[in-house]
Amino acid sequence: MSVSDAVKRQAGAGDDAQLEAGLDALALEAPSGTPRWRKWVTAAVPPLVVLAGLFALWNVLVLALNPSITKFPGPADVGAAISDQWSKGVVVEAFQGSLQRGILGFALSVLVGTAIGVVVAQVTFLRAGFGPILSGLQVLPSVAWVPVAIIWFGLTEKAMFAVILLGAVPSIANGLLSGVDQVPPLLLRVGHVLGARGFRAIWHIVLPAALPGYVAGLKQGWAFSWRSLMAAELIVRSNDIARGLGGYLDDGRQLQDMPMVFSGVFFILLVGIVIELAFFTPLERAVLKRRGLLTDRN
Repeated sequence: MSVSDAVKRQAGAGDDAQLEAGLDALALEAPSGTPRWRKWVTAAVPPLVVLAGLFALWNVLVLALNPSITKFPGPADVGAAISDQWSKGVVVEAFQGSLQRGILGFALSVLVGTAIGVVVAQVTFLRAGFGPILSGLQVLPSVAWVPVAIIWFGLTEKAMFAVILLGAVPSIANGLLSGVDQVPPLLLRVGHVLGARGFRAIWHIVLPAALPGYVAGLKQGWAFSWRSLMAAELIVRSNDIARGLGGYLDDGRQLQDMPMVFSGVFFILLVGIVIELAFFTPLERAVLKRRGLLTDRN
């Protein structure tokens, strides 16, 4: 090897090292000097501004059109209804009833949906057979399961949990299946070469690589479980069952109390927004950032 060849090889190695260092720098997230409190304020300001705008528009419409309180109550009427029901302890009871059922039902749905998703994803025959059925169940309205659950379990808490499971499990299983479909085959081959097979391949390769799709499925599963619970609480009523937000809403309908109905809709929407912002949005961002799919600038 001549001296010139050695020099060229050394120069090439240096270029490769610089290129590798540059790619590593691109892959790593640049440290952000923005304080955490400022990030929270930046994230909270747009929704608060939109809510303030909608509240002002609602007030202007009521003042301009002066509709009947039995058809379209104003913010002051709804606020008075909330204050009245709060003083009676009805609001706290409704929140407790729905949140307990919703969280427990969703936790059970995660266990069942994840188990079904893992099994169906690994067995080709089950995937071909159950894949279309899971997709079909996902688009079935949750309220369709309420009569079935009542016949199976009567007017009991079990009927509500059955509706939650039937509504949420297909979405969670489908989310996991979508995540598994997006796992690069190269990862599986590398894992196979390194000895990761069977359950070890599922635990160490498939599930971590499918995590973004799985989180999206969890998010959708929560939405379905919350809708299913509200549908069940509107229909399944009994003195043996604790009141929930769906029952609160139905009480307003039976009393022809439109401010109470509006406040019930507001409470249901509030729970959905809080769960989304406090749990699923941070979880989704953390998963995407860990895989280099999201930075602080996003």
